Amino acid sequence: MKLAKRVQALTPSTTLVITAKAKELKAQGLDIIGLGAGEPDYNTPAHIIEAAVQSMNEGQTKYTPSAGLPKLKEVIIAKLKKDQGLDYTPSEIIVGTGAKHALYTLFQAILDEGDEVIVPTPYWVSYPEQIKLAEGTPVYVEGKEENQYKITKEQLEAAITDRTKAIIINSPSNPTGMLYTKEELQALGEVCLAHDILIVSDEIYEKLVYGGAQHVSIAQLSPQLKEQTIIINGVSKSHSMTGWRIGYAVGNEAIIKAMTNLASHSTSNPTTTAQYGAIAAYEGTQAPVEEMRQAFESRLNTIHAKLVEIPGVTCIKPQGAFYLFPNVKEAATLTGYSNVDDFVKALLEEALVAVIPGSGFGAPDNIRLSYATSLEQLEKAVERIHTFVTNKLA
Repeated sequence: MKLAKRVQALTPSTTLVITAKAKELKAQGLDIIGLGAGEPDYNTPAHIIEAAVQSMNEGQTKYTPSAGLPKLKEVIIAKLKKDQGLDYTPSEIIVGTGAKHALYTLFQAILDEGDEVIVPTPYWVSYPEQIKLAEGTPVYVEGKEENQYKITKEQLEAAITDRTKAIIINSPSNPTGMLYTKEELQALGEVCLAHDILIVSDEIYEKLVYGGAQHVSIAQLSPQLKEQTIIINGVSKSHSMTGWRIGYAVGNEAIIKAMTNLASHSTSNPTTTAQYGAIAAYEGTQAPVEEMRQAFESRLNTIHAKLVEIPGVTCIKPQGAFYLFPNVKEAATLTGYSNVDDFVKALLEEALVAVIPGSGFGAPDNIRLSYATSLEQLEKAVERIHTFVTNKLA
């Protein structure tokens, strides 16, 4: 049977390919250290688990409204008011089966064939694929290393055509961990307003920022930018709830209504029990969130210093998320590899360290390392990479 063109055109997830290979080698008894994880290594806080169990025991196991429980919308509204000073109504919110599903539903709701979405590189691997699944066209704009992998208003202006429908801003970024400043967002926002471009603001890592940095949502900057922005967020990263699959989109009521209609025919509703867990996540103590953030910051400070000691490796210190995104092109060349993908393959097979090649993120000179694992494992992994490189140079 012939498969649909939309799935034939999909690019397999680089992250999953490397993860599968690492698991295969581990099953053979090899001591593989995996640094590909896109999720916190902490368990979901106990009070969230308890709330979910209680909801089931109380019979909350049936369908909910397609856009999410009214109570969950209430706590999301309260969170946005407290954290960003933004006012929204329940009709401007849809709860989805994870932030990824919220993004997917958004693109399905706003894109027609040939519509363009500006995607700054490096990008999260699913952005281009979701755009293509909605028959849109991703237009890549390079966030240069010398500008902390962020794009400028001049670059944005130059990329706009009469088919441009939206731009994605991911801050803090996966994979770079970089954070847009208020001034940078204001500059990009002015261009978007001038050209009537929808801003998709992916803020899933907003709670994980370091070094005294502050997360700013572009929607905070003016009423006009708020109206022009769809915020994407969720509890997966902030509350270590990746498997619970609760995310949400917030913004223009007409867009949210269209997304809700689409969700009603795809998922019916987000998992009921997980929604009660998300309510507890936002209403309960935030101490576990801060504990995890501090642990990540400590790991970052330790591992970044060791990573940049490796010959041929440079790495801008990130301000958020839980990834390092070093440029290893020189290290790959010095050790005899023609490209970084081959270097990554050799790291896995010879040094027994699994990292993600930057080619999957639109940055072929880089690799992504997650520090969402124990400091002991991180130090051992970086030591292995260092030894691998220096032995090749000997």
